[in-house]
Amino acid sequence: MSSTLAKITEIEAEMTPTQKNKATAHHLGLLKARLAKLSRELITAKGAGGGGPGEGFDVAKTGDSTLLSNLAGVYSEVAAYEFPTLTTVPGVIRHKGAKIQLLDLPGIIKGAKDGKGRGQIIAVAQTCNLILIVLDVLKPLGHKKINENELEGFGIRLNSNPPNIGFKKKDKGGINLTATCPQSELDAETVKSILAKYKIHNADVTLRSDATADDLIDVVEGNRVYIPCIYELYIIYKVPHCVPISAHHRWNFNDLLEKIWDYLKLVRIYTKLKGQLPDYPSPLVLSYSRTTVEDFLGKDHMLEDKDVIQIVKK
Repeated sequence: MSSTLAKITEIEAEMTPTQKNKATAHHLGLLKARLAKLSRELITAKGAGGGGPGEGFDVAKTGDSTLLSNLAGVYSEVAAYEFPTLTTVPGVIRHKGAKIQLLDLPGIIKGAKDGKGRGQIIAVAQTCNLILIVLDVLKPLGHKKINENELEGFGIRLNSNPPNIGFKKKDKGGINLTATCPQSELDAETVKSILAKYKIHNADVTLRSDATADDLIDVVEGNRVYIPCIYELYIIYKVPHCVPISAHHRWNFNDLLEKIWDYLKLVRIYTKLKGQLPDYPSPLVLSYSRTTVEDFLGKDHMLEDKDVIQIVKK
């Protein structure tokens, strides 16, 4: 494992001073492909086990445990030392008739993607529909970047959409590249070189947007998850996807709950029996991606939030 870490460090050191432009795009693409393969090997080797100590950062006053206690009425240890939460603590938020499970996870340390700390934290995060990252503006916003880097190292992409790239391996015929729009970074040579790092020499690749080497690598790796994320700060701050709150004073919780609802893209469907009022206290909550009547009753009709479906028994 130390050999793999050394290779990762060497590649990162080479990439850092390299300016990103048309001339270096090919070389950077190859380095990124090598880095992605080594990172996957490292994560696979470590599994869910913990490694050595990493560089932690003080999260004692960020209020994630206090937030869970206030939102979900669940006790999660709060203390004046680093990483007071050592296990995953579940709770349930009730909002707009829906029950939303909230998990208070232990803090992420710098180096988690390299095998340090508790890998199971990331394993839980990969299965979530939404990630909330609690930040304290009294601490550097560099901590925000640390969280993002560590999650990205495990294949979690925050507030991003999957690359619009078609990719299909085949038995022969070489690499067939098709671009439906102009490309600023990827060309046939770069695509072939990146795929060669994965020992892929026959495939059809379709670029439907201005794609990057990272986008292509994500598609080839095939294990990336794209999860919306909300950042919670204790002051009004110009950070995208941010909600200013105070867990201690229970300030601005309504805006946070509304943003959680919006980012989860949930809709409420009310059912009613003939001659009766709709069952407003107990809606059926569906993901926006599965809101046709066919998903619900086998009919082809798009449902909207607060729609009422009448059930008529024959």
